Amino acid sequence: MSSEKLALLGDEAIALGAIHAGISAAYGYPGTPSSEILQYLINEFNKGGPVARWCSNEKTALEAALGVSFAGRRALVTTKHVGLNVAADPLMNAALVKIKGGLVIAVADDPGMHSSQNEQDSRFYSNFAMIPCLEPRNQQEAYDMVREAFDVSECFNIPVIVRLVTRLAHARAGVIPRNQKNQNKLSKTQEKNNWILIPSFARKNYELLLEKQKIFEEWSYQHPVNKLTGSKSDLAIITSGLGGNYYEENQKEFLALRKKQGKSAPLHLHIGAYPLPEKKIRKICSEAEEVLIIEEGQPFIAQRVFGLTGANLKPVIKSGELDPDNVREVLGLPPRKGIKNNIHSLPPRPPVLCQGCSHIDSYQALNKAVAALDPRPGHPDVGINSDIGCYSLGVAPPLSAIESIVCMGACVGMAKGASDAGLKHAIAVIGDSTFIHSGITPLIDAVDSNTTMTVVILDNSSVAMTGCQPTIVPSENLKNLLIGCGVKKERVLELEAKPNLVEENAVKIKAEIEQKGPSVIILKRECLEAIRKRKK
Repeated sequence: MSSEKLALLGDEAIALGAIHAGISAAYGYPGTPSSEILQYLINEFNKGGPVARWCSNEKTALEAALGVSFAGRRALVTTKHVGLNVAADPLMNAALVKIKGGLVIAVADDPGMHSSQNEQDSRFYSNFAMIPCLEPRNQQEAYDMVREAFDVSECFNIPVIVRLVTRLAHARAGVIPRNQKNQNKLSKTQEKNNWILIPSFARKNYELLLEKQKIFEEWSYQHPVNKLTGSKSDLAIITSGLGGNYYEENQKEFLALRKKQGKSAPLHLHIGAYPLPEKKIRKICSEAEEVLIIEEGQPFIAQRVFGLTGANLKPVIKSGELDPDNVREVLGLPPRKGIKNNIHSLPPRPPVLCQGCSHIDSYQALNKAVAALDPRPGHPDVGINSDIGCYSLGVAPPLSAIESIVCMGACVGMAKGASDAGLKHAIAVIGDSTFIHSGITPLIDAVDSNTTMTVVILDNSSVAMTGCQPTIVPSENLKNLLIGCGVKKERVLELEAKPNLVEENAVKIKAEIEQKGPSVIILKRECLEAIRKRKK
């Protein structure tokens, strides 16, 4: 293989590293900033590469990958941070089975919430599950670490998490690839007790997992990425991930400042492999009076360091992303000089639905129906719970059509709860892909209890917000799925979402909402961006 550098996104580096590690399959659910990993792999699959498939949700993706591992081959799972919540059940239990083929979960966190509901830090999941985690700081490390992760997984018979963040996932840099490994031979596990988690077996496996922790700690201590430099000083600095890059960008000026102050160079420990290298942490904290911790995300390292050493900490805790400028501030360096301009501040430009989007026509019809049901300000008799996707933008003026957004599928369960609480008209607005992801089970709850509520599925035949990936269940099969879930055939209403049908649809939507029991309205028209992409 050529050693010529390739200009890759962090996501693409993860994907290529997985291919070169000899994976047999990859699974995931679209979610920014991780979507490009599996999209790259799907493109390669279409050219004859390893299997790569979008799944209904992250849980089913991880479970499929477990099946690949059970068969002795290597598998990659891709997800964003909140998607790992959905996969948490198989993740925790995967730590207790004896992984055969390497199993790696590539998780893209989203500091700054560019396209997410929260800023949760996936390192806590690796600690919770007691499994190793690798955190690259650049695209080359992303490529190298995902290759290494498969070897670690098979060496320790454990799943491994690779954590990256938005700025790394979506930035491009040179990567030097290495030779591609062959896929593992098909070799189904014969050690059944190691894959059967009934309590008597699971207890033994849990004891084995506890015993592995010392091995993991030694592996972390020896790992070259967990590099400790410097000698005894009044200050120790611990960095991780991109925090290490931002510190090093300012290091020359910082060292000059400390020299001017008559102070020695600080000790520096960079951490990129977890569990934390406790011996190195104890050493660096014992040789310094003060410890500055620069990590992107939540204070994962800071909490552990204080618990281990009780050190005098100065953790950098902030919402949003780290960058060279806010790291300068904590280092006591002056702001960098910039070019001043006299351009007046531009008005904010929040994201909006595309011109001609079918969701606009759907929301206009729904708003008219709601106004007819309850014309009072705020419509106190009507509750409209919604969900994550392009249609989330229906919260903004001029539509102002929805009242809650919590997590994937929550709107269906919330509408049921609101109805149970006595709200007269409980409505859930959800996209077709999100409904397949996690809206089916709460709808079955509503059917079982014959709850009076209406689920409005905005069916644009696409996972539009994350790149127009196709919906797992095609539009023509959606009605049959709903009937199979127990919704009465006559209570599934299919409408076309078009501008010239807004008034007519509003009348039909109002009539359906007024019915007793559970009902579903499907408003259909394909995403314009998906059409453009398909025509290309």
